[in-house]
Amino acid sequence: MWLIMAVLSAFFSGLTAILAKCGIKKTDSDIATALRTVIVLLFSWIMVFLVQSADTITQIETKSIVFLVLSGLATGASWICYFKALSLGDVNKVVPIDKSSTILTVLLAIILFGETDRLTAKLFGTALLAVGVFLMIEKKTEGHQMVKRTWLPYAVGSAVFAALTAILAKIGITGVESNLGTAIRTGVVLIMAWCIVFLKGKQSLLKETDKKELLFICLSGVATGAAWLCYYYAIQNGVVSIVVPIDKLSILVSILFSYIVFHEKLNRKTFFGLILMAVGTLVMIIWE
Repeated sequence: MWLIMAVLSAFFSGLTAILAKCGIKKTDSDIATALRTVIVLLFSWIMVFLVQSADTITQIETKSIVFLVLSGLATGASWICYFKALSLGDVNKVVPIDKSSTILTVLLAIILFGETDRLTAKLFGTALLAVGVFLMIEKKTEGHQMVKRTWLPYAVGSAVFAALTAILAKIGITGVESNLGTAIRTGVVLIMAWCIVFLKGKQSLLKETDKKELLFICLSGVATGAAWLCYYYAIQNGVVSIVVPIDKLSILVSILFSYIVFHEKLNRKTFFGLILMAVGTLVMIIWE
């Protein structure tokens, strides 16, 4: 079951990037992040009440609460960086960098959790991922001038915080019902996202949000909520260094839809990089 949930997580995560990109053409990325977090929070708590785990919140250990909060803060930071990167760059450039968080996550899982089974496969797959990511960071030129990649630092930040999210969540969600853990984390993200909006004085931009873009922001929130619920069930019940690579196959969904919706094309170099990322992920999943 946790493998199925990891695959579903990948699908919904892939949709999230496309829906979010549609919602931030005119809308400020911080505003979009805060708005979609509201949707994710509602989605998360609905699932908590459906599985009737709300009553267990008083039984959660202090350690778990601390790490769930830290995981939520890391998620918030990752989201802020990710949607800023999407607002500045192409989906097929930003997403591969974000998915490189797999590399750091796998290495941390091996070191911190002792997940050394199938170590050769994990290290080889991670190496392929790293090369694939490098190839997909295409240098774009217009005429004879190099185009500034202002999105790159944000995409890298998104990857680093995403890796920390998975590790902190694995520790925090131990002994906690996965839907409840997701809801608690999302509450932390919501507070962080709206604090960013008010600290930057962007609250006045809420009135200027395009209705069509608001719809896409909400849909991306629903997709994120679905992805999270699947992902953290898989994290809780499966092996982190296997679940995370499967989840990162969402890049295939994102790249496919970026071509269909935004007509973002890959050249031979970046396409080969994508293939290496997919192969590296599959190696970690199926190589005995």
